[in-house]
Amino acid sequence: MRLTGVDIGIFVAYVIGLILIASLVSREKAGHEKNTKDYFLAGNTLTWWAIGASLIAANISAEQIIGMSGSGYAVGLGIASYEWIAAIILMIVGKYFLPIFLKHGIYTMPQYLERRYNHNVRLVLAIFWIGVYIFVNLTSVLWLGALAINTVAGVELVYGLIFLGAFAAAYSLYGGLKAVAFTDIIQVVLLIIGGLYLSYLTLNMISDGGGVISGFITLTEKAPEKFDMILSPDNPYYKDLPGITALFGAVWVLHFAYWGFNQYIIQRALAAKSIQEAQKGIAFAAILKLITPIIVVLPGIAAVVIKPGLETPDQAYPQLMTLMPTGMMGLVFAALVAAIVSSLGSMTNSISTIFTMDIYSYYKPGKSQHHYVKVGRIVSFSSLVIAMICAKPLLGNFDQAFQYIQEFTSFFTPGIVIIFFLGMFWSRMTPAAALAAAIGSFVTSLAFKILWPALPFLDRMNFIFVICLALAVGTSLLVKEESEHVHKIEKADFHTTKSYNLIALAIFMVLTAIYYTWW
Repeated sequence: MRLTGVDIGIFVAYVIGLILIASLVSREKAGHEKNTKDYFLAGNTLTWWAIGASLIAANISAEQIIGMSGSGYAVGLGIASYEWIAAIILMIVGKYFLPIFLKHGIYTMPQYLERRYNHNVRLVLAIFWIGVYIFVNLTSVLWLGALAINTVAGVELVYGLIFLGAFAAAYSLYGGLKAVAFTDIIQVVLLIIGGLYLSYLTLNMISDGGGVISGFITLTEKAPEKFDMILSPDNPYYKDLPGITALFGAVWVLHFAYWGFNQYIIQRALAAKSIQEAQKGIAFAAILKLITPIIVVLPGIAAVVIKPGLETPDQAYPQLMTLMPTGMMGLVFAALVAAIVSSLGSMTNSISTIFTMDIYSYYKPGKSQHHYVKVGRIVSFSSLVIAMICAKPLLGNFDQAFQYIQEFTSFFTPGIVIIFFLGMFWSRMTPAAALAAAIGSFVTSLAFKILWPALPFLDRMNFIFVICLALAVGTSLLVKEESEHVHKIEKADFHTTKSYNLIALAIFMVLTAIYYTWW
């Protein structure tokens, strides 16, 4: 099945509408020239609903929708741990991390590291993040997005890559974060409507028209092995999600690195009007995270019954999209592309922010604001071009791109989490210890991968985290080196409102019920 004229019309209207809206929200008042704060931090004008929606839009992209649906097809509901645990992590980030970052008035995560440690730590992590964003995140989003367009619309992969890159550049390149964040509200609404409809369609199909609840019950009966939240060692996908480790171990490390210290995620909160708006936005995103598995995991499980025997798990979501009726298929296709271009816009903006503010401005100080904004736009465009060229060579041979992303980033995340955690909450942590943790995380991860390849990557992360923690603490105690700007924890205000605390409690209770039901 291919897109009909009605579907194409809906999709074209979405593309044109999004570009027009992005242009409108990007316009500056007469006489005001866009500066770095406007371009990289939306002029600190983001409200809670824009922050929450943009966090989810940046997070849910091709690697989430297609990749997690593929993992749902292969692994089952257990893969939803990545989504549900994220809701708890978000509430922790909002309470304990944001007050520290916003107090420092930073543009980037590497900038905080210089304030806490020194410029060498800032430079090393800035280069690392730029590399990961281009060669892991951007490439995976582009490749999986092109794969979906190929399956649904029959467009060749290379043209799909070019279209996605051009679309993302058209709506985000001029306006920067403001254009991305405010259009993300539309993207999220479209994404939720389209995703929920696809889940409804597949469950109703499984029940032969008997409704969603009947379809869900039938699905649990026909594919009971896909509803284990904690995988046993004899499960063929135990290596991807090794039992209790997925619930209490390294998944938390991954999430703290992603939601707490990841530039293209946390940048929205840094652009908030106030700490209160940032925290409300975080809470809103955490609530949306609770329903995300219905959109990105459940369709993949349903495909086990509807589309058994797929060549690769990542074909599950695109194949299900071909079942959509005329009109709705165009809407769901637009929702998928919305998720893709939103993440592309977010990532390229963060790449340009880190390069411009952490690297370029250091070596080329004193330039005009207009000059730095121009550099940011050039870097955004260049990163898209590089990612389009590298997408197929890097990802063409993987059946579960989501697992590829998690495993690759796991080489670095233990060190990153230790650098930030100890930096924020232990005054004796030194710059030498930070570099030791960063380098040690990669070297020891590579050694484990070579010497013990059968070890699940989440279990490997647990070992690496402990090793790097000992390395960081030992280096801090042995190498007497003082940082000029040691963060004082007592100066940070960790107070949160009553409503924020109640939302955190409600999220914990909901997740407890879910894990109790499908343990």
